[in-house]
Amino acid sequence: MTVLKRRLLIIVHAPSDNTRRLFDAVLAGAGESGEIEIVARNPFEAGPEDVLAANGIILGTTENLGYMSGALKDFFDRSYYPCLEETQGTPYCLFIRAGHDGTGTRRGVETIVTGLRWRAVQEPIIMRGEWREDFVDQCQELGAAMAAGLEAGIF
Repeated sequence: MTVLKRRLLIIVHAPSDNTRRLFDAVLAGAGESGEIEIVARNPFEAGPEDVLAANGIILGTTENLGYMSGALKDFFDRSYYPCLEETQGTPYCLFIRAGHDGTGTRRGVETIVTGLRWRAVQEPIIMRGEWREDFVDQCQELGAAMAAGLEAGIF
């Protein structure tokens, strides 16, 4: 009998070197499991077919003018209705690289995922203010925790 690997979809808008480091850290953390299939996309490459095939999702965005990145919003615009009835209960988590407070960004993403009826598996990580090296560790831990939860069947 073939056992299918659980699939983790990681969608991150990483327009700078530092946000790319965060994306890479999430990937590294998720890869620690070895038992999870990881599909990583930028928001312009990701679509509803990726969401429909995923068992869990990590979303990452920058704070842009007090909102999520236009790239992540574009992903949601293209994916919302094709996924609406098919992905209810999908576990997800979110990280935000916020130059300010991240409140509007969090609210924007949570409004959309609430409509989709996705299930948050932890509080969003909001990395506020000036760059700190511990942001990388936080993202690696996020990826590892999500992959471990999927692998263990917790979510």
